Amino acid sequence: MSGAIAVAGATGTQGGATARALLRDGHPVCALTRSPGSAAAGELVRLGARVAYADFADRASLDAALAGCTALFAVTTPFTGGVEREVADGITLLEAAAATGTIEHVTLTSAANADRDTGIPHFDSKHRVERHLATLGIGWTVIAPAVFMEQYTKPPTPQGLRDGVFARAMAPGRPFTLIAAEDIGAFAARTLTSPAEFAGRRIDIASDVRTGKEIASILGAASGREVAFEEVPLEQVTARAPELGPMFRYFATVGLEVDVAGLRRDHPEIGWHSLAEWAARQNWDLLA
Repeated sequence: MSGAIAVAGATGTQGGATARALLRDGHPVCALTRSPGSAAAGELVRLGARVAYADFADRASLDAALAGCTALFAVTTPFTGGVEREVADGITLLEAAAATGTIEHVTLTSAANADRDTGIPHFDSKHRVERHLATLGIGWTVIAPAVFMEQYTKPPTPQGLRDGVFARAMAPGRPFTLIAAEDIGAFAARTLTSPAEFAGRRIDIASDVRTGKEIASILGAASGREVAFEEVPLEQVTARAPELGPMFRYFATVGLEVDVAGLRRDHPEIGWHSLAEWAARQNWDLLA
């Protein structure tokens, strides 16, 4: 698909949002996925994308999928093989992109504040991939999203909302920085289609900042329930998920710093969603 923008992880949260944003604006998309026969891949085909099999562990599949493409949205994950696997996968994908000779710009999605020595293993791994991208001699942008609002539609939050409780390992008044996946996709698409404006930049992105008590109230209002905030001891959470302990601790004690007001001012075309706007669009009937 010569001239297309390749989107890695196209059947996932960030890649899917990016592919849909590009397709809405009429850009040709080559959707890279390990599951080309999935329902999510079929939906992208319906929207106009070409779907190509691509596996980070199979360099030949990446070379074939990226052939002729002119830009790439790159995403990595530590949740299938660990942080070292994430770094290796990221490097393989980026080097395949650089080797095409046709890809002129890569937008890599990382994590907000991952460049600040957070001590969070899967933030540090993303920063290692960021640093490698900058050495490859092609145009690049790093976007670094805050915490996904979509987490609130997944366990354990729905069960808590059914019980009238929003429980988190954070003080009730501590600000928490959030972003909707749709906004990630819109911003990524912008960097890919206007590369000169964003080349060589690393940009932390978020669309809202809310305290724990505010999140409880907003989710309660959207789901038609009285929801109270409950602070969970950090030790209890880290004992249950020790691999995520450093992240929970960082969120609870330092937090993610993102210039939400500046993003809204400088990029109104993204249509940034507040948590209340996002929550109002979800199907909370599933909680019944």
